[in-house]
Amino acid sequence: MTNTDLEIEVKFYLAAPEESRRRIEDLGAEFAGKRFEQNIRFEDADASLIRKNALLRLRRTDSRAELTYKGEAPEENRDFKVHRELEVTVSDFDTAAAIFEALGYHNAQVYEKHRETYIYGNTILCMDRMPFGFFLEIEGQPDAIRQTAQELGLDWNQRILANYLAIFDRLKSECALGFNDVTFDHFAGVNLDFGRFVQLFAAGG
Repeated sequence: MTNTDLEIEVKFYLAAPEESRRRIEDLGAEFAGKRFEQNIRFEDADASLIRKNALLRLRRTDSRAELTYKGEAPEENRDFKVHRELEVTVSDFDTAAAIFEALGYHNAQVYEKHRETYIYGNTILCMDRMPFGFFLEIEGQPDAIRQTAQELGLDWNQRILANYLAIFDRLKSECALGFNDVTFDHFAGVNLDFGRFVQLFAAGG
């Protein structure tokens, strides 16, 4: 494993996304595009991937398909979300999905997001509209992440280290949601204010 295999990030809940977008733009961040993402999380019959905190994901966007494996980092980190990430572009989403199914993996969960990406200094800013709220992911090296969060006026103690699927699992339990796929259609009839739950996920000092 090399350092380039490691993804380091934190996320913040955005109660006022338009204001957050304005702050990002006022910093002079470079807009790098927006896209809709549909993701499939694959799992085997023994649920061995999720049991070892690994993710096998096939993602479809407006223009491409990407295959990603995420695994645990070699050392635990309480300040940042750190994991090993391997990613490759694939030419055919449906064929890639069929290959995994032929290998014994199945479609365990679908999740969607709308993502806007910005480049600021040595960080990548991803403003995500999830079916259950708006979030900002900041990716980069630790010092750069902290600096960018400070410049955006974000409270470091409110950073979130959980991934979106872990957040959904907790929301599903708290709100007795009767579905497993994290899609905008499923949440269309759900009255959910994530601000009521944000302290469940805040990493603290």
